[in-house]
Order: sequence, then structure tokens, then C-alpha cells
Amino acid sequence: MSLRTVALLTCCLVLAACNKLNQENYSKLKTGMTKAEVEMLLGSPTECAGAVGFSSCTWGDQNTFISVQYAGDKVLIFSGKGLK
Repeated sequence: MSLRTVALLTCCLVLAACNKLNQENYSKLKTGMTKAEVEMLLGSPTECAGAVGFSSCTWGDQNTFISVQYAGDKVLIFSGKGLK
């Protein structure tokens, strides 16, 4: 696979993820949702980190994102920026 093809596929994946990063989907997030429910709504996160039963996942980049903090498998709090 050429570098150009890889770059094109990467851009397509980023754009597909961004389409789910909107105010409508953000308003569907609720405390207590499971990770699976959140990922059905937003897709796979851009990154996740955690320790000792708590984790945080982010979708998007520094300009447009949704961030979800979990306690175990359940949404504890969430935030977003740059959503339309």
C-alpha cells in the first residue's frame, strides 16, 4: 500500500469520526451509560487511559472533542468542545 493510499484512508477515518462529534450526539450522552453504549453512539475513541477502575476516553482532537470519564464500565462525567 502506498503512502498516499494510507494518508487518504487515515483522512477518511478521521472525517468519519468527526461526523459523529456533534451537539446532537453529545446531548444523547447520559451518566450511567456503558462504554459499549457510548462507543455505539460515537464510534471508537481516539485515545483512552486509566488506572484502578477509572478511565478516560477522548474522541476527536484538541479543537473538537468529546471526553468521557468512566468509573468501571459506566459514564461518570463527560465534556465536549467545538461541537456543532
